[in-house]
Amino acid sequence: MRIYQLLRLSLLWVCLPHPCSPEITFKRTPVPQQRIVGASVPRSDGKILHRQKRGWMWNQFFLLEEYTGSDYQYVGKLHSDQDKGDGSLKYILSGDGAGTLFIIDEKTGDIHATRRIDREEKAFYTLRAQAINRRTLRPVEPESEFVIKIHDINDNEPTFPEEIYTASVPEMSVVGTSVVQVTATDADDPSYGNSARVIYSILQGQPYFSVEPETGIIRTALPNMNRENREQYQVVIQAKDMGGQMGGLSGTTTVNITLTDVNDNPPRFPQNTIHLRVLESSPVGTAVGSVKATDADIGKNAEVEYRIIDGDGTDMFDIITEKETQEGIITVKKPLDYESRRLYTLKIEAENTHVDPRFYYLGPFKDTTIVKISIEDVDEPPVFSRSSYLFEVHEDIDVGTIIGTVMARDPDSTSSPIRFSLDRHTDLDRIFNIHSGNGSLYTSKPLDRELSQWHNLTVIAAEINNPKETTRVAVFVRILDVNDNAPQFAVFYDTFVCENARPGQLIQTISAVDKDDPLGGQKFFFSLAAVNPNFTVQDNEDNTARILTRKNGFNRHEISTYLLPVVISDNDYPIQSSTGTLTIRVCACDSQGNMQSCSAEALLLPAGLSTGALIAILLCIVILLVIVVLFAALKRQRKKEPLILSKEDIRDNIVSYNDEGGGEEDTQAFDIGTLRNPAAMEEKKLRRDIIPETLFIPRRTPTAPDNTDVRDFINERLKEHDLDPTAPPYDSLATYAYEGNESIAESLSSLESGTTEGDQSYDYLREWGPRFNKLAEMYGGGESDKET
Repeated sequence: MRIYQLLRLSLLWVCLPHPCSPEITFKRTPVPQQRIVGASVPRSDGKILHRQKRGWMWNQFFLLEEYTGSDYQYVGKLHSDQDKGDGSLKYILSGDGAGTLFIIDEKTGDIHATRRIDREEKAFYTLRAQAINRRTLRPVEPESEFVIKIHDINDNEPTFPEEIYTASVPEMSVVGTSVVQVTATDADDPSYGNSARVIYSILQGQPYFSVEPETGIIRTALPNMNRENREQYQVVIQAKDMGGQMGGLSGTTTVNITLTDVNDNPPRFPQNTIHLRVLESSPVGTAVGSVKATDADIGKNAEVEYRIIDGDGTDMFDIITEKETQEGIITVKKPLDYESRRLYTLKIEAENTHVDPRFYYLGPFKDTTIVKISIEDVDEPPVFSRSSYLFEVHEDIDVGTIIGTVMARDPDSTSSPIRFSLDRHTDLDRIFNIHSGNGSLYTSKPLDRELSQWHNLTVIAAEINNPKETTRVAVFVRILDVNDNAPQFAVFYDTFVCENARPGQLIQTISAVDKDDPLGGQKFFFSLAAVNPNFTVQDNEDNTARILTRKNGFNRHEISTYLLPVVISDNDYPIQSSTGTLTIRVCACDSQGNMQSCSAEALLLPAGLSTGALIAILLCIVILLVIVVLFAALKRQRKKEPLILSKEDIRDNIVSYNDEGGGEEDTQAFDIGTLRNPAAMEEKKLRRDIIPETLFIPRRTPTAPDNTDVRDFINERLKEHDLDPTAPPYDSLATYAYEGNESIAESLSSLESGTTEGDQSYDYLREWGPRFNKLAEMYGGGESDKET
């Protein structure tokens, strides 16, 4: 050997008991390149390069996976050239799985695997090896890295990602139509042998389908597969590795294949002739019956459109396609009449709406059938000759005049008589009536177009034999206008004329209205009822007129208001006219003709105050006066006592001047002569003429039965009030019975006239002085005339 220490690694491939060819894949490094001790190489720059010793180097080596032996599986052996066999060296292993999966004998360098290895979990392991001095623990060889690669065996079967596949293919597809592709995977190493080479085959589903061995594409294998015969298929596909050879592993999957529908079947009616019945009273739109054509297809391929293509009932009936049930609903198109026709025939066609051109060769995708419809008789209500009636009548016709006639008949063959009546809910005022036998409408009350121009009536026709069968019809009565109303002013006119008005000045424009409505339109004429010296009317010939002044200036202190009668007439026949009176006030105006005031009293009021302001001032004054009077009354009421304490108030016997009584023969009341109290006249008590604050309403009381008591009561009250200076002199009412002390004449009262008998002499009147001369002449002259 050369003087350089060389390291040698002996890697032994220990085979399992089954035959194998061990392959050692390490190589020795040439000695000159391994390590040069103390050698130096001069460089051009003067520095010396030292060459380091290279350790061992080897390539990857292999270990079979899935080892099933009872002992540890031997991997290889590490050996250094410096190992003398004396146990002074120690081998160390590190890296993937070192110490657990892979262990090394420190003395011999033998490497073992402690358990079975699965390549599918990890395909190779990277380890590092080193030799150290056991005593000094210093490395004698540099650390080096090596790889253990796991040899694959066929221990995994092909698997499909799904256990069950679902696919579909149209029915009637040609042979070789692709259905679906299935793919299986194998976990074995595809680069080593045929363990991962998968071949597909079909285990179930022949002869309908086939599968391509290499790709797994499933295709149809039979022509004209019909969905109507069979719709569902189940296909089992097998995937086998090792290229499908014996001993290979396999996996399976299930593919459920459905044949989808195509329109390869035309619709078919189950019957050639269909019979239906319908009542003649069925209204338009009533469903008579239905027809249905069957179609073996499904979905849109089974959709059918129905139509009537022939027959004598095409005008009387119609057919509608019901999309949900795919039925043809026959309906009434026009009113039916059993008496006119009792049987109709229809030819109905059913055709697919979605036709596939590929299957035109199978024939037309349509079918026809005959439908016979029988009309059944019913007891029908009366039928009016019109759907509604319109009658026009003038408002001035006489009560009982026939305005029109309605006609109805029984459409049945029995032809029952008809009775007519009015629905009184449509004629609450009972203005009209109808003859029950012939349907003639006539008036029962006068008509007035101005109250109601239209009357909407309802006439009822009922069969006499079957009153339940009734029919109603609307009757519209239009009231035609007659010129029976005179025109009138359109509005109420508040007209005034200024005091400084000039002749021909416009003071008002008037118009008229008329409740009538002539065909040619309204035309009014305006004129004065009589010639007026102050005002005139000028007709504008457009249903308006102007009121003009005829004189210069007006004086509201002389005449404050003028009444101007205006005659308004129309031009219809017969001509109607009316007279409307305009009230024209005379007012004070400014220079522009604006009204300022219209009452004469307004001149006394301060200038510049409006009417509203004056009213407000007067109202305030009245309120203040009322407050003052109430305050004074309350104050006086507190100081004085009630005048009459007795509940029996006999003042009405004293103050009721309007009671004439029973005349001089009335003896029921007390002697009024008692009021003439000489003592009261002689006393001449001073009295205060104070206006009574409160007016007592006299009330009558029963006449005192004893005149003595009344006399005493009056005397008492007179004394009390005479002595009270604060009491109002109500007792002054009794002083009308005497003249006082200053009159030279005695009493003129007629109260004592009842005591005189015969003719009375009035000569004493001449002795009373010049004041009574006139009276003396009257009474004295009368007597002298009588004597002569």
